[in-house]
Amino acid sequence: MLYPDAAQHRRMLEALLFAAAEPLDEASLAARLPAGVDVPALLEELVESYALRGVNLIRIAGGWAFRTASDLAFLLREEVTRERKLSAAAVETLAIIAYHQPVTRGEIEEIRGVSVSRGTLDVLLETEWVRPRGRRKTPGRPLTFGTTKQFEDHFGLESVKDLPGLDELKAAGLLNAQLPPDFRLELPDPDSPRDDEEPLAPDDEALTGLRGNVVAGPGMAPAAADMADPPDRTEN
Repeated sequence: MLYPDAAQHRRMLEALLFAAAEPLDEASLAARLPAGVDVPALLEELVESYALRGVNLIRIAGGWAFRTASDLAFLLREEVTRERKLSAAAVETLAIIAYHQPVTRGEIEEIRGVSVSRGTLDVLLETEWVRPRGRRKTPGRPLTFGTTKQFEDHFGLESVKDLPGLDELKAAGLLNAQLPPDFRLELPDPDSPRDDEEPLAPDDEALTGLRGNVVAGPGMAPAAADMADPPDRTEN
């Protein structure tokens, strides 16, 4: 099929722009088209022709390029799931929170025998497997931590009451078979606050960030805030 010169030049320009890996300026386009072609005029025609289509011809980075229409950009967004391997410290901390909730950071450290870095709690909070759930009724009112519905969903649990019990952990080799005869493993009840725990107040969300750090707020002295979240120490 034969095209009038102007239409053919427009098709050539369209092909060059479509195949280009990066924006092309007018000089580069003119160098690839027959001499005397009015490149600016052809570009304006293409801009108008593509204005209401799924791709638009736009001026970008000093050149011209086809791009997805801005109102359709949502169609090309891709959600990427990034897998993150938990450290041994994070796995131990998660297990302690799951079986001993509600538990404070200080209590986690006492059980593990080493301090818990803020980074370890950060990771667990970012996965949304752990949440601040209340405050212990002790000096400093430290935060208590518990597991979430996302934790149960990820590990295929109907509730934390479905966590492996003592016999299952022994059978899996995760507990020493020579435990004291009076050793008991009581599964937590995440929905029932303990007598020594109070629920989070409405303004606690503003006082507690992702790290679970506590800052002084109304009715809470700075010294008490410091007691609620002691400074980091080295974690093995």
